[in-house]
Amino acid sequence: MLQTSQYVLAAGTVFAILALIANLIAVGGYKKNAVAADGHKVADDVSGARAKKEHSAGWYGMAFHIVSLLAITVYLAMRVALTGHGPFANQHEFAVSFSWGILLVFLFFAVRYGLKAVSLVVFPVVIGLLIYAHTQEIAVIPLVPALQNSYLLTLHVGFAVLAYGAACVSFGAAVLWLIQPRIPKEIRPKRDLLDEIGYRAAVVTFPLLTIMILLGALWADTAWGRYWGWDPKETAAFVTWLIYGGYLHARVVGDWRGKRSAWLLILGFAAVLFAYFGNHFFGGLHSYA
Repeated sequence: MLQTSQYVLAAGTVFAILALIANLIAVGGYKKNAVAADGHKVADDVSGARAKKEHSAGWYGMAFHIVSLLAITVYLAMRVALTGHGPFANQHEFAVSFSWGILLVFLFFAVRYGLKAVSLVVFPVVIGLLIYAHTQEIAVIPLVPALQNSYLLTLHVGFAVLAYGAACVSFGAAVLWLIQPRIPKEIRPKRDLLDEIGYRAAVVTFPLLTIMILLGALWADTAWGRYWGWDPKETAAFVTWLIYGGYLHARVVGDWRGKRSAWLLILGFAAVLFAYFGNHFFGGLHSYA
């Protein structure tokens, strides 16, 4: 079953790559006004064919996105069946869960806003996490004592992956906002829409981070006998929470928009990545993950 699950995960990775390629074609292949070599507009049927191609590629991008999400969902379910606990015991399991959270949250925003350009930033992150997961230890090993309160820890990690997924969406919108002037005019997304997506994703991120930290504190008390100990991962999570809280405060009270808010969202996602990978460098009580 372990080997079969790896095939399922590989399929999820392949479909994520296909989704990225399809969305790249959908975004880059569309021209509002096709122009001939002599400078005159080509016939409407040619322009219509281009629009049809863009629509078809976008449809495939969404389909591949959903299939990738389903494959990774199946993989995580198989992993739970194999291990008897949630996917949180090591870097491999959490990297897959992280990618799952991104795909799930981004699916909502893709349906809600229909802006495929954001996927060109989001999907490379997903693919990078999945490739990273393939390089990590996949063997089923017994849980360390700190992880044996699986119900509470599953909730803690569940809120974490959803929060991180929303943070990645806000990051994608912020990156596109900053590079928008360099994108060809015919495929350039509107900055107001990118700003809106970044803000809405941050609105999702912050309360999920709050719940994640509270559940983590309860779990820490069960596992280590204290609610908070300024462990490197705990500290990184707290700094991440402050960044997103600061962003929302600046947005609502100071009406921060545009460049400053975009950089804050990028900083927030950088903090998310540090919270995830930082224990490789600083150790601490979370060094098993």
